[in-house]
Amino acid sequence: MSPRSIRSALAQSSDGPVPCVPRGIRARYAPHVKMPVLPVPVRLRPPLWALATALLTLGAAQARPVAIGGSVQAASVGTRLLGGAEMLPVWSLPRLGVEVRNDPQDLRLKWGARELRYAPERGWRALGLSLNGSLPAPQLQGQSLYAPLAALRLLGVPLEADTPGLLAFSAPLRVPGETLPPSPDLPPVLSSPTAPSPVVPTTFSADAVTTAPPPTQTTLGPVPVFGNQLQTVRVNRELHRQVETQRVVLELSAPVVHEVQRITDGLAVRLPGVGLTPGEQALPSGDRLTLEQDAGGGWVRLHTGEGRSEVFTLADPPRIVIDTVTQLSREVPPPLDPQALPAGVTYRQLGGLHLLSFDPARFQARVVSAPRGSFAEVAQLVTQTGGVAGVNASYFDLASALPVDLVVSGGLMTAASLEKRATVGLLPGGGLIFGYPRPRYRVRGAFGEVQANAVTSRARPEWLTAFVGDGQTLVGAAGLLTLHVQLGAGTVTRAVSGPHVPPAGTLTLTFDPARFAQLPRQAGEPLDVGLDWRTDDAPWPQTRDALSAGPLLVQAGRPVTDPRREGFDTGASIWRPTRQVALGLWRGQPTIAYLEHGTPEAFAAALVQAGLSDACGSTAAAAPPPTARAATATSAATSTRCGAARCPTPSCSCRR
Repeated sequence: MSPRSIRSALAQSSDGPVPCVPRGIRARYAPHVKMPVLPVPVRLRPPLWALATALLTLGAAQARPVAIGGSVQAASVGTRLLGGAEMLPVWSLPRLGVEVRNDPQDLRLKWGARELRYAPERGWRALGLSLNGSLPAPQLQGQSLYAPLAALRLLGVPLEADTPGLLAFSAPLRVPGETLPPSPDLPPVLSSPTAPSPVVPTTFSADAVTTAPPPTQTTLGPVPVFGNQLQTVRVNRELHRQVETQRVVLELSAPVVHEVQRITDGLAVRLPGVGLTPGEQALPSGDRLTLEQDAGGGWVRLHTGEGRSEVFTLADPPRIVIDTVTQLSREVPPPLDPQALPAGVTYRQLGGLHLLSFDPARFQARVVSAPRGSFAEVAQLVTQTGGVAGVNASYFDLASALPVDLVVSGGLMTAASLEKRATVGLLPGGGLIFGYPRPRYRVRGAFGEVQANAVTSRARPEWLTAFVGDGQTLVGAAGLLTLHVQLGAGTVTRAVSGPHVPPAGTLTLTFDPARFAQLPRQAGEPLDVGLDWRTDDAPWPQTRDALSAGPLLVQAGRPVTDPRREGFDTGASIWRPTRQVALGLWRGQPTIAYLEHGTPEAFAAALVQAGLSDACGSTAAAAPPPTARAATATSAATSTRCGAARCPTPSCSCRR
């Protein structure tokens, strides 16, 4: 098995079965919706504060897996017992919010105003706190530096759980992106003076650089001593669901104008006039890093397989950064590429909040669903609708994979409303409306009018049951009559006794003729059927598509989250701090909003701060981030041309 296959298998094994969850949580549980669904990592319910406080006093006697923000991390992030102490890899600490300098000769760990520094000749030094007792020395395992867990405790890095089987950290408010400079209280590293070359502040895509392989290393004589040196190579790897992000940082003693070349399974970076120590190393991701020296300078070759790399430079100190993103599963949509979005689509990121907005003059949102009872890749569904992006939305029943709340598509209500959750309606002109409609099918004729009791294929003799055919599901029963109708047509198109399969998209009404004697019996008889929204809080009769999910987060620019009104159990997992997705309006533009981690209340506050006037949440406990080649929307908004996940129940689609 290749390293990539091994990593994919490990990543997939972290997904455990999830009980009844929001629509789109697990691909295999989402058979009929047009929204991208990502496999969800194992989730941990945040412990009670009192329990967490008690657990913080407990120690660990063995290596343990690590969870961050409720998500269990890859095995490489777990603790190790080294030198008699429990240690964590330094490269993983930024995802806890810790700023680091990952250097065995000059280790720096910084949390807010507190900092710990370590140098072999001086030991540990503390800034902004006191060293009570001694800390274990960091350990170098292979090419990875490990810091003691005791150092993180001393810095005050928050823990959610500290048990013999798990070490759980809180999700950080910010993940540092820069390495700390050398410690100012240590003597500088001396190097031969050389005139620095200007740093080229450009960004390259590995797919766009020279495709010819670099020349094979040859040495015709002694290799000269170069003044500019490759001082440190730092590697950081993160796994978010099935997308791996690896960062390789080449830290130099002076700036250099580098050259990027594409090779068969990765890329090579030429460092003219730079000295380095030749060698080869297998990285935690399974990629292979090779350092070579010749008479003209150094070569850094990174063999990434199917990963897509980007190279850019940073200053002070001079660095060359290689970021590689690899999809470990084809069922996971790739990360959104802001540079590939078409005209009329705007992407913004505000900390952990991501916003994708669409010009309503160019894009029209739609609710779309996979065939009833079947799976379909989101990319396939999006392409079929002729759209540009898609995202998962709403909630579904785990056993049947059917929606549990209102779904209206093309003017037909395919799933009935719970009549308590917030709803998003999609207007023909591209706009959105929000409110609490309670739609029912209403049947009118010379006899007066009657209201449908349910929307389901399972008819009951005492009810008038509506259902929208899918071309494969039976309706009716012995002794019951089923009428085929069209909204606004005014007549019965067909009347069938007993069970049968109506054509896809056909609205049917099934009833007991003895109980509903006033209803027609034959095709051609007059009968008018319409959708009564039963509210005036928005122009719902104008909508052709709608979804209920909730909660309503923002209205008229103010946070309005009210779990009691909408029947949400704030003590259940659905209301825990996790990923959040919403559909809203930003400056009149339909907008997909995605929060990396937080509660619905925190999500609403972030949306207000970002300038959204209205917003309704969806798929809160398992929402995937928006993925798109051009646009996306959720919870009753867009779904077209996005990733490659399979989903259940309805989602949205945005078309030009």
